[in-house]
Amino acid sequence: TTGASSDSDSPPTVESVEDNPDGGCHIYRNGYYGNSIAVVEGILEVNIIQMTSIQMTESQAENSLVDFVVTCQGSLPTDVCTVVSDPTCQVSKSVVCDPIVVTDECLLTIRRAFEEPGTYCINITLADDTSQALASALISVNGGEST
Repeated sequence: TTGASSDSDSPPTVESVEDNPDGGCHIYRNGYYGNSIAVVEGILEVNIIQMTSIQMTESQAENSLVDFVVTCQGSLPTDVCTVVSDPTCQVSKSVVCDPIVVTDECLLTIRRAFEEPGTYCINITLADDTSQALASALISVNGGEST
């Protein structure tokens, strides 16, 4: 492209140049182009509003289960990913992603298993086709209890 029109009242003009190596002449083409932009709201905010340990009997206690109640603002998510890391949030231990169906209000419960007691960094990411948002928390899991 060698130039474009700067007249704000008319559509943009693009001028292109092609070299003809045999004859040394130039071909000029003038035309118009147009484009549209769609602005989408996206997922604006994610909050972990509650973390609850699931009480299990001794025979069931292979893993500690924790329910995370999550809310969000903006568009409704279609996927959720949970990253469990060390307490510094630097070393990832597991990643679980699932499709979700949220119908009218962004309030969901995510259940995750922890293999052993300890302190973990939890990152919960909600996503749709055009956006994603993240919430993080530290959780202490003590053999079926969490704080």
